[in-house]
Amino acid sequence: MYDSKEDTIKHKLQVEIFVKKIIKELNNRAKNHDNSKLEEPEKSIFDEYSSKLKNSIYGSWGYNKFLKEMKIALDHHYEHNPHHPEYREDGIKGMDLVDIVEMICDWKAASIRHDTGDILKSMDVNQKRFKYSDDLKCIFINTINRYFTQKDGE
Repeated sequence: MYDSKEDTIKHKLQVEIFVKKIIKELNNRAKNHDNSKLEEPEKSIFDEYSSKLKNSIYGSWGYNKFLKEMKIALDHHYEHNPHHPEYREDGIKGMDLVDIVEMICDWKAASIRHDTGDILKSMDVNQKRFKYSDDLKCIFINTINRYFTQKDGE
C-alpha cells in the first residue's frame, strides 16, 4: 500500500524553498524601498512637493497637477522602482507578485502619510488610473482588510 508521507514531506520542503525565496526578495525590497528618493534628481523635488501632496486630495485635479510638475523626479523614480506600474510599458500586467506586494504596501503607507488618505477609496482611483480588473481590486481590498488594520502603523 502506498504511503504518501514521504512525498508530502518532500513537497512541503519544496514549497518552503520557494516561499523563502520570495521572502528574501521581499526583505530586500523592504530594506531598499524608495532609496532613489534620497538622491537627485528626486530628493529636491520631493522636498518641495511632499507637503503639497500631503495636503491635497489623492486623485484630484490639484494632486494630478503636482504630479505633472514633478515629472523629472517621477520619471526617474518610476524608472528605478519596479513596484510602480509606470516602471513597465504594460503597467500592472507586467508586474510579478513581489512587485504587487511592495506596491500595495507602498499605497497603504502613502495613504497614512496623506491628510485625507483612505486606502480603500484609493482603490477606485487607482483602478481607473492603472486599469486593473475588478478581480485584482478585490484581491487588493482583501489584503488591505486582512493585513492593514488601524494598529499597524496608523
